[in-house]
Amino acid sequence: MDKDEILKALAHPKRIEMLAWLKEPQAHFSNQEHPLDMGVCASQFERCGLSQSTVSAHLATLQRAGLVSTRRVGQWIFYRRNEETIAAFLTDISRTL
Repeated sequence: MDKDEILKALAHPKRIEMLAWLKEPQAHFSNQEHPLDMGVCASQFERCGLSQSTVSAHLATLQRAGLVSTRRVGQWIFYRRNEETIAAFLTDISRTL
């Protein structure tokens, strides 16, 4: 776990919003054609009002920080929260601060 990368990833409000949506995918992505247990398809994040390239850049930042994991199925990439990393980060921060 790289705390600096995680802190950088969390520095943008849209990335925090994306993580919040991924916490409850049924509430935010119920119209996805594929089962949500696969994760959320990158195209579903268009709801945030950003271009596809900007959304991809935000998701890549979250992935580099280890906050999300990906699964490729054909041409699609599905994202889900990495709860283990998030929990470890929160534990570490609560201990440190």
